[in-house]
Amino acid sequence: MKMNTIIIRYVLKEMFPPFAVNILFFLFVFLLTEILKITDMIVNYKVGLWVVAKLLLFSMPYFLVFILPMSVMMAVLLTFLRMSADNEIIALRAAGIGIYQLLPAVFAFCFLGAALTAVMTIHGQPWGRASLKALTIDIARSNIDIGLKERTFNNAFKGVMLYVNTIDLRKKELIDVFIQDERNLNTMITVVAPLGRMVSDPDRLLFHLRLHNGTIHQVDLKKRSVNTVRFETYDIRLDLKQAMESLPDEPTHEQEMSLSELRSHLKDPPSRDFRYYRRLMEFHRKFAIPVACFALGLLAVPLGVQSKSARKSIGLALGFFLFLFYYLLLSAGMVWGETGAYPPAIGMWLPNIVTGGIGWLLLVRTVRGRPVYIERFLMLFAWMRRK
Repeated sequence: MKMNTIIIRYVLKEMFPPFAVNILFFLFVFLLTEILKITDMIVNYKVGLWVVAKLLLFSMPYFLVFILPMSVMMAVLLTFLRMSADNEIIALRAAGIGIYQLLPAVFAFCFLGAALTAVMTIHGQPWGRASLKALTIDIARSNIDIGLKERTFNNAFKGVMLYVNTIDLRKKELIDVFIQDERNLNTMITVVAPLGRMVSDPDRLLFHLRLHNGTIHQVDLKKRSVNTVRFETYDIRLDLKQAMESLPDEPTHEQEMSLSELRSHLKDPPSRDFRYYRRLMEFHRKFAIPVACFALGLLAVPLGVQSKSARKSIGLALGFFLFLFYYLLLSAGMVWGETGAYPPAIGMWLPNIVTGGIGWLLLVRTVRGRPVYIERFLMLFAWMRRK
């Protein structure tokens, strides 16, 4: 019993370094995907480093929800790959310690990963999305042009649709501007101008847009008449305060809701529309993804034991492939569950059942001394990619 405890502690200790390395690596990959946006915000929009750091911090929980289960799987896989390469698995078997006796260490490690993932899904993600929304509003108060994108219809202002073909950040000029103003219910105003300049008043949440050498088309809906006016300069006021007041105080996105809020919305729904199914999927997802740590961790054990020292890359590649397979199953469940084609609970829990079942079958074959045929899996994957 004492020998088993020592071995369990040893295996458990060996999993923590690759787990930490994997988390740092995937977070670094996430940072690389955002580096262009960060550089653009700092250089062109003069957003401070502290604000950018908070934006990244509030975005982290969403990515950690998927990074943590994958890091758990890769940590278990790398640990057993190393033990297999150093012939430690063979030595343990010679001492009468089989693969099943190493599973308590794996499950204990998966439990820690599942607990961290549950914290992210239940508390971290709602906090991150709510904080990100509040910070975005604060940034918009002082940097109206940060929300403007070239060749994109912007409806951030209530009753006003703004389209800009080109934005000159150095001169703070908007080139080829199209505005549709529907704030007056009886009159529809369309403004087209080749040049515009925007001046902000952050204290009153007002933004003044001065257009040059353009045309105004006014349509009187009551009289059914159309007027066209050309102008040299035309000022239009955009009120961000009205847009902010139109935002609901309570969370509307299901990922912003806590467990209690999701339960209250699911208890007596007025109708079983797509919102109901999305909230039901989010409720199950908060528990299904943490449990995925156990399914993926179990799957990693036979892959690590079967891979020889010269075939480490095969086990790692198959690990990435099977996690991608799990994510595709989860994405398919989310898409089909939104329509109510089948119960959302099945869509959220089926990936765990499939990957956990595959892991258990491979583990049984490994314990019985039967090959897993990892190379054949990868040959099939390569053939599918060519097709």
